[in-house]
Amino acid sequence: MSRAAARGGVSPSCIALPPGDWPTVLAFLQQRFAHVTADDWRERMERGEVLDAQGLTLNPDAAYRPHAKLFYYRSLAAEQPIPFEEQILFQDELLVAVDKPHFLPVTPGGRYLQETLLVRLKRRLGLDELQPLHRLDRETAGLVLFSVQPTTRNAYHALFREREVSKCYEAIAPWRDDLPLPMTRSSRLAESESFMRMQEVPGEPNARTHISLIERQGALARYRLEPETGQRHQLRVHMCVLGLPIVNDQIYPVHQPELAENDYSRPLQLLARTLEFTDPVSGQVRRFESGLRLSF
Repeated sequence: MSRAAARGGVSPSCIALPPGDWPTVLAFLQQRFAHVTADDWRERMERGEVLDAQGLTLNPDAAYRPHAKLFYYRSLAAEQPIPFEEQILFQDELLVAVDKPHFLPVTPGGRYLQETLLVRLKRRLGLDELQPLHRLDRETAGLVLFSVQPTTRNAYHALFREREVSKCYEAIAPWRDDLPLPMTRSSRLAESESFMRMQEVPGEPNARTHISLIERQGALARYRLEPETGQRHQLRVHMCVLGLPIVNDQIYPVHQPELAENDYSRPLQLLARTLEFTDPVSGQVRRFESGLRLSF
């Protein structure tokens, strides 16, 4: 088999075993993943969470075989529940469109596994092959589009690669009466030396965002943000450099200590509002709209 089945919505990770003289698979895993103890790996193997390419369970004494494929299921000792629910907006045989709440990651990583949008949906819908076609930051709420069928997935990925998907976001940020709107911010973004931060740098622009006003309420305003490109943190950086940092942004303009794991009192006021494109499989125009709203 080329891929082991998902368990509880979690698909296994796959490793091609490199050449080496490890006596057992356990010895290799202990060295490869030094942050996981040998006892933990032994318990996982005894629970049937480490498999070979045929889907057969490998026990702690299994001999190491270079170039073989190994599947293992990631697990977390304890995971903090995220007390917000996703909403399925649309589902057919090709696509699933979902409203993601603030604070919920799209895919597993770090301290998040079961409490991710992808794993929740796999469990809820029973679709082990489900995969996101694009990503949102954990802090951002709104539309995420998923592909149901592996055979048609690349056609949808191509839409995003070729920038043939119209995306519209909304954000709440300070009001500036000296800033002419609508406007377009075009700049070059690159990683900064600060962890998790992007910055504008000299050079040919690789990020472009159209910004317009929706409404104003006192010192704050609701903005429409339409990105032509998809650089990491593009909207957050562009708003910040214009003197319009998005409300409750913990990274821009000044990095602040991360919110405590169970502190949901200050959601980032950024929402993925709409997605529109011509379906490469059916040829029909698809338009999805979030049912969520930001708050002043």
